[in-house]
Amino acid sequence: MEKKIGDYSFIIGVIVAVVLGIAQPALDSSWVTWLTTLLILAGLVIGFLNVSGKETKDFLLVAVSLVIVSYVATATGNNYLGNVQVIGAYLQGIFNSILSIVVPATIVVALKEIWELAKEGA
Repeated sequence: MEKKIGDYSFIIGVIVAVVLGIAQPALDSSWVTWLTTLLILAGLVIGFLNVSGKETKDFLLVAVSLVIVSYVATATGNNYLGNVQVIGAYLQGIFNSILSIVVPATIVVALKEIWELAKEGA
């Protein structure tokens, strides 16, 4: 049952992230704040329930790569995506939303892995 909750939270979280990213330029900031909070909570659920065992190292590698690339593409100093004509604001919104779901999941999974490593070493 926990695995299904984690699976559904991941699917729903990614869909909400993409929709929020596309709609973000047109939404009121209070809606963006509320939906971003929802994404962060979904990321925590994903980290606790969806990633475990053998898939932990693969998840962390992919997640860290995604976080680095997304951050570099959307960082305020660079603003690479924001400068793209017509779709730049939407791309930037999508990557920011994906960061909102992936970062909490990555932190939780990394802390769980550190805990497991500490237990094995003790």
